Amino acid sequence: MSLRILVDADACPVKDEIYKVAWRHGVPVSIISNSRLRVPDHPLIAGVVVGDAFDAADDWIAERSDATAIVVTADILLADRCLKAGATVIAPTGKPFTANSIGSAIATRAIMADLRAGGDVIGGPAPFTKADRSRFLQALDTALVRLKR
Repeated sequence: MSLRILVDADACPVKDEIYKVAWRHGVPVSIISNSRLRVPDHPLIAGVVVGDAFDAADDWIAERSDATAIVVTADILLADRCLKAGATVIAPTGKPFTANSIGSAIATRAIMADLRAGGDVIGGPAPFTKADRSRFLQALDTALVRLKR
């Protein structure tokens, strides 16, 4: 079983943390984006530019998701697709998406979209913190250890 990490990279704030954990575990990483991003020159790290078609990065990631993949994304609908394919999915805040939590996350997303469409002014996500970064590192390391067993 060859594990790998797939990163929805365009707005991912934890790419450096992903590289460090991946190098320590010897796990390859694909950094998927709509435009060219700088990635370390390392045999375990691959930058993948999918173009700017709507959902091109999501489609690329979802098509390659399975039980050997850890997907890093904040996109709830992509997380749902990857979970259904058997992948482990972690948000950049370290919060795991699971079969038990994804339904309520999708429902909350829909409610918030309805509120915004109705003109309600609501805040965006909370600012990214050091605690989020730390929680992410722990979650990614834990997921890799669990999947290596």
